[in-house]
Amino acid sequence: MRPSYQKYEVSVRASVIDGHGVFAAEPVAAHRKIGEIRGESLSVDDARIRATRHERIMIVEVSSRRAIDFSKSSDPMRYTNHSCAPNACLRINQGRVEFYALRRIAAGEEITVNYGETHHEGKLVCRCGAPGCAGWL
Repeated sequence: MRPSYQKYEVSVRASVIDGHGVFAAEPVAAHRKIGEIRGESLSVDDARIRATRHERIMIVEVSSRRAIDFSKSSDPMRYTNHSCAPNACLRINQGRVEFYALRRIAAGEEITVNYGETHHEGKLVCRCGAPGCAGWL
């Protein structure tokens, strides 16, 4: 049984973008909430220090003072990969990190978001493969 904050069934499996990805297990309607991700709340300062110590960063700043680290989360949405042509977006809503479909997402399709500004500071190669890919995160 999925948690109540996970609105659509998803699965985690190997991704051509990066290691693992999260995939729609059922069709997702356009502009609908797919689900959320939960993790450890910490200060932005602590999050930025932690980000320098790990190659894989799973941290989202939810305000100017707070961030959430998902590295130990069991929520499947933690495996959402970046794409320069995403089919979903990440929104911060009252301190929660939520994912919404930008368009209809077919069952079996990988769910992706544009990470926007990251702690990688343009030094991580983007492997999304989308037409017009920026090449870096």
